[in-house]
Amino acid sequence: MDLGYYGLREPPFSITPDPRFVHLSERHRDALAHLLYGIDQGGGGGFVLLTGEVGTGKTTLSRLLLERLPAHARVALVLNPRQNAMELLESICEELKIDIGGRRGSAKALVDALNAYLLEAYAQGLRVVLLIDEAQNLPADALEQVRLLTNLETATQKLLQVLLLGQPELRDLLARPELRQLSQRITARYHLTPLDPAETAAYLRHRWRVAGGTQFPFTARAVRRLHRHAGGIPRLLNVIAERALLAGYARDADRIDARLVDAAAAEVLPPRHRQPHLRWLALAAVVAAIAAGLALWRLSPPSAGPTPATAARMPAPANASAAHALPASTPAAPVPTLDGAQLDALLARADANPVPAWQALLGLWALPADAITVAADGPCQPTGQPDDVHCVQGRSPRLDPLLALDRPLLLALRGRDGQTAWALLRGADARRVRLQLGTHTFDLDRLLLQAHWDGRYAGLWRGPALLATPPRPGDGGPAVAWLRARLPGLPAGDTYDAALRQAIRTLQTARGLPADGVAGPLTLMALADPDHGPRLLRTLENR
Repeated sequence: MDLGYYGLREPPFSITPDPRFVHLSERHRDALAHLLYGIDQGGGGGFVLLTGEVGTGKTTLSRLLLERLPAHARVALVLNPRQNAMELLESICEELKIDIGGRRGSAKALVDALNAYLLEAYAQGLRVVLLIDEAQNLPADALEQVRLLTNLETATQKLLQVLLLGQPELRDLLARPELRQLSQRITARYHLTPLDPAETAAYLRHRWRVAGGTQFPFTARAVRRLHRHAGGIPRLLNVIAERALLAGYARDADRIDARLVDAAAAEVLPPRHRQPHLRWLALAAVVAAIAAGLALWRLSPPSAGPTPATAARMPAPANASAAHALPASTPAAPVPTLDGAQLDALLARADANPVPAWQALLGLWALPADAITVAADGPCQPTGQPDDVHCVQGRSPRLDPLLALDRPLLLALRGRDGQTAWALLRGADARRVRLQLGTHTFDLDRLLLQAHWDGRYAGLWRGPALLATPPRPGDGGPAVAWLRARLPGLPAGDTYDAALRQAIRTLQTARGLPADGVAGPLTLMALADPDHGPRLLRTLENR
């Protein structure tokens, strides 16, 4: 599928669990609240259980949970539960960075090491959580071992909280008589059900907006047909919608109608879900897609040079010192992934001066070094040369609204001993981020970043000079006219009225920003031209 054909920046219906694309229906918000309860309150160290059909969003919710961890939480995440009790103990210790050298193969030695870690964490006021995804695959002996771990306690408090995520079979597994002791310790249960028709429509539109789309291509009947074929399961909605867009591109269609959705569903769903009378439509769509691809290949043979998209993402630095300039392309050397100790060591040696980080960011924007002035604690002020440069800075409790802006930003990191340094956020995927700190470029688990980030951010965006003072509700004039022109469904005008405020709230909700209807710097940054300037890397290949 050609993203440019639909006016998109990235695929809107990828099945990877990217928190930027999360649309929280009421039931998803309830499910997330249960998981957060399990971490923050804990129910005295019991189990929290979240179940749901395949594709309903359990894993995506777990990734979103990692974005919203309380500062005092430490999480061991187990993604491959097909392990015996001994292997599971080793995995938990490895996730918590516990040294288990010489202890492997001994359940007592591993539990002793884990207990010592939990007691030390308790003394520091930390809460340790074990999160197991696909927990229906845990053998009974491993589940019993998990239950025994919750016996680790002080005189007043359990030391370990356990969150179990799994398919409905997990409920049946826990109902077995031999697991009744574990089942009795479950303090919160939630079953995640599929989306209803209205939620399906909101889900599809939300993902389209996050991907940069403005004109939603699916007709109302096509959306209803999508819901019927997918049964409201988000993963199936993504798969069918993606294939329908491909069919629409192959047919040069501006709108995706119900027939294209039927054809896409017939192609991608398992045979028992297919409708036999639609198979010829699916075959026709595939043939048309292949023909269109061959025609485009003949007209546009591969080029040996970089694509325009690559050049836009990684512009060469302008007027930045050689010591702090960024390379014009991904470096050939592998990008290391740091653990917490390595990051602390790097921060201990880092320069607290924010200027080098700002120079690197200016280089990404191809801006001169004198485009801004920088305060000692990080904030910047545009100099007016050029006059379309704007600064954005502040504090945020969560990282995901900043990632949804899809722009490089500066983040203030805090080391173990309290020292701070500004790092340049270069990219992010569902699990990791890519940062530049001085001359070092590295990947970092998003959980580690959340633990070391003090909430401060700063960055740049480019837009008309008239936006130097953001318009407020009740204002009028050219700045308000610019706002109205950037938001769909509003008539032309220059009045910051109730309709404009509601349109801004809708945008803010979709991007995870505070939905106050006020066009602050982050909202203006979200409305700026997405093709003007650098964007975050979304594929963090370790090369």
